Amino acid sequence: MNSLAAFSLAGKRALITGSSRGIGFGLAEALGGAGAEIILNSRDTEALGLAAQKLAESGIKAKGVAFDVTNEESVADAIDYCEAELGPIDILINNAGMQFRSPLEDFPAEKFEQVMRTNVTSVFTVGKAVARKMIARKAGKIVNICSLMSTLARPSIAPYAASKAAVANLTRGMATDWAKHGLNINGIAPGYFRTELNAALIADPEFNGWIERRTPMGRWGEVSELGGAAIFLSSAAASFVNGHILYVDGAFTATV
Repeated sequence: MNSLAAFSLAGKRALITGSSRGIGFGLAEALGGAGAEIILNSRDTEALGLAAQKLAESGIKAKGVAFDVTNEESVADAIDYCEAELGPIDILINNAGMQFRSPLEDFPAEKFEQVMRTNVTSVFTVGKAVARKMIARKAGKIVNICSLMSTLARPSIAPYAASKAAVANLTRGMATDWAKHGLNINGIAPGYFRTELNAALIADPEFNGWIERRTPMGRWGEVSELGGAAIFLSSAAASFVNGHILYVDGAFTATV
């Protein structure tokens, strides 16, 4: 028996939301490298084209599909298009998300709603649209991107923390409802990773020093280090893993 074969994604098709850059693009590279055909998503068609081209240059079959994950009609049309024109979606990674920092007492109500719509409602909307197709086939993998803030909190990002806690429990709820249909729904909770969106934090000596001291591994994570967890949860190797949140955080949550 070849145990590594259980981790292969050859012949599978993966949709990754918010994947024109950052963690989403890194996950696309990882799953594509494991054999999956990739469907990239963003609202920015130019960024999608560049991302798909970059994957193609490394030998990964990829297609960009622009749609708004916060709009139910846009999502429904896009998923129908993908299934009809590109083929069945075997794997969904709900990665699209946003951040907005402000003291909680001054946090704008419209920004609170935007954070929730982008980080939580999109997981529900895209997850439901894709799951309906997967349920009919009695198979499918859904991986929701959670966060350290699914469990913890920091000043100025309470709504973000609330949204990611909701994503973690929505993940468990999806597994509770859909496991009986042959679906596996799990989450990945990244720690602090070097991305474009974290560039200002990395450049801040005080914050960077705090991360290096607070994380037992003594450093930020690299986006490529999320790939193994995503491949595992998307593969047959995780056939009995369901409703689980896998923390990839350099032992951040293991210590005080």
